[in-house]
Amino acid sequence: MLARVAIGAALLLTAIAPPGVLAQARERSNALIGRWDLVVQRGSETAPSWLEVERSGRATLVGRFVGPGGSARPIAKIETADDGSFRFAIPPQWESHPGDITFEARLEGDRLKGSMTSGEGETVTWTGTRAPSLKRPAPPMWGDPITLFNGTSLDGWEPIGGRDNEWRASGGVLTNARSGANLRTTQTFDDFKLQLEFRVPDGANSGVYLRGRYELQVDDAAGREPSSHHLGGVYGFLAPSENVARAAGEWQSMEVTLVGRMLTYVLNGTTVICNREIPGITGGALDSAEGEPGPLMLQGDHGPVEYRNIVITPAR
Repeated sequence: MLARVAIGAALLLTAIAPPGVLAQARERSNALIGRWDLVVQRGSETAPSWLEVERSGRATLVGRFVGPGGSARPIAKIETADDGSFRFAIPPQWESHPGDITFEARLEGDRLKGSMTSGEGETVTWTGTRAPSLKRPAPPMWGDPITLFNGTSLDGWEPIGGRDNEWRASGGVLTNARSGANLRTTQTFDDFKLQLEFRVPDGANSGVYLRGRYELQVDDAAGREPSSHHLGGVYGFLAPSENVARAAGEWQSMEVTLVGRMLTYVLNGTTVICNREIPGITGGALDSAEGEPGPLMLQGDHGPVEYRNIVITPAR
C-alpha cells in the first residue's frame, strides 16, 4: 500500500510540474555530478579538500566529502535550488564541536564556489575544479629504480608541517622517535612502483602518502578486521581484501604500483588491493592538485615509526 502511495505521489508531482522545469532542475543537478578537487581558504592559508556528487535513484543527489583531516564522510542529501546553488550538511568527525558542518555553494561555469561553516560558527570559503580522471592511454614504461633513503642521512627529504623534526637516520633505518613533523621527498613523481619496509611499535600510527595525496594507512593492526582505516587500506576509501598485518615490533613490507588512480598494493607478500581506483585525496593530503606529480610523504605527526629500504621506480 505504501509503495502504491509513493508511486502515485511521484506521478502527481510529475504531472503538476511543467516538463521544462523538471528538465532544467535535472540539468542543474547533472552538472554537479562528478568529483571535485577543492581548495579551502582560511585567511591567508589554504587547505585541500575533495567532494564527490552522485545520483541516488531518480532525483536525489548524495555524495562524499574529504576535509583537510579525517576520512571520507558520507553526504546523505544534497539540496539544489532554482538559482543554481546547492547545500548540504555533514556531522562532525574528529571536530570537538557536536554541531553539523554546513556547506553552501554555486556552480559557475565549470567551477564551484562556496562556503563552509563549522559547528562553532566559523565560516571559510572554498573553490572547486573538476578532478581529472587520470586514465592512461597505455601501460607505463618503467625507468630505473631510485633509492630514496641512503641509510645514513635525510638527504633528499625535508620535514614539513610546522612541528619539530623528530626524524633521524642511523644504521640504514629512518626513525621517527615521537610525534613531530611529517617528512616528504624533495623529488616529485607521477606514476611509479614503490617498495619499502616499516616497523611500528604497539599502538602506533603512521602513513605513507602517495604523491603526497593518497594515504596508505600504517598502524598496529594485527588481529583486526580488514578496514580502510587500518594497515593495508587507503585511508577512508579502500579496504584490503584481508588483514595480513604482522605483530607490532616486526618488520613488514609493502610493494605498491600507482598508475593514474589505479592502485595495486602487496603487503607482506600478499596482494590486498588489486588494480583498484583511488577516488580522491585523503585527509592530511598536501594539496588537491591531482593532475600534478607529487612527493612521497611519511606521516610523523601521530607517533613513532621506522622505515628502511625505500626504493621507487618511476614511469618514463
